[in-house]
Amino acid sequence: MKRIATLLLASALAGPAHSQAVNAPATSFLDCGVLKAASARTSAASVQWTIAGPSGKTTETGILRNGPRFECIAGAVLVVEFTSTAGHSFFEAYFPDGTNIGYGRQQIDRRGGRFVLPVQAKARIAAAYRTALDYHCRLEMPADPIPPAARADCIS
Repeated sequence: MKRIATLLLASALAGPAHSQAVNAPATSFLDCGVLKAASARTSAASVQWTIAGPSGKTTETGILRNGPRFECIAGAVLVVEFTSTAGHSFFEAYFPDGTNIGYGRQQIDRRGGRFVLPVQAKARIAAAYRTALDYHCRLEMPADPIPPAARADCIS
């Protein structure tokens, strides 16, 4: 009887403590030119991701339904996509010059393997990186109208 009690006690102490993961946290990395992305699960529900580049390092933590998913466009533009537990999806593109641009996923399309952003974003992206993305004219906003000349850049 003592032997069984000792074995039970030893097996209980050898297992993971309450609220600890049995496996190591899942980690993912992506190098995209001068930009680097990394994510790691910090608990059963929480994820932390870091974007590093010439302008510094940004770290965020969230309880996500999906992601973050990293993608490198044209060897220079780093895209991060994720969906919160509330169901809100987000897209953010980081550029080698240190700028970034983000939108709710409902304003971003994907056609033929390319991201399609609102045409208003084009003016906020350095000229060297504009051709890595396509643009649409569906997001007409009074505070950020589409200039008539910019409509020529929109795909249908």
